[in-house]
Amino acid sequence: MTLNDIEAFLKKAGTYYLATDDGGQPRVRPFGTAHIFEGRLYIQTGRRKDVSKQIRANDRIEICAFDGQKWLRIAARAVEDDRRQARKSMLDAYPELRKMYDEDDGNTQVLYLADATATLSSFTEPPQTLSF
Repeated sequence: MTLNDIEAFLKKAGTYYLATDDGGQPRVRPFGTAHIFEGRLYIQTGRRKDVSKQIRANDRIEICAFDGQKWLRIAARAVEDDRRQARKSMLDAYPELRKMYDEDDGNTQVLYLADATATLSSFTEPPQTLSF
C-alpha cells in the first residue's frame, strides 16, 4: 500500500469521516477532500468551522472510510500548511469547492497528515498498514 493507494481509496469512497476532540467530546463529520501535494496527503476545511478550531486545540485526528468492501482507518496529526500554493493546489484538484472557497479568502485551510498510520482492512484479507 502506498500514499497514492490511500488517496485513491478516499476518492473512491467519496465521503470519509474525520474525528476530532472537542475538549473531551469526540466529534465526527463527513469530509470529501484527499489530495497529494509535494508528497504529502492533504485535506481541506474552512478556518471558521468548528473542526478547524478543534484541530488547532488538538491536532490528533482519525479518518475512517468504507468503499463497500474494505475500510481504511488513518490516525494522524493534521498540520496546517498556510502556503498559497498548497491551498491553490487543493482547490485546483477540487474545482467545485471554488463556489465556497478561494486560496486568497483567508478562510480556506489545508492540512497535511503527519505521523500517520493507515490501516486497510476487510473481513477476507489480512490488514495492510502504511506509516507516513
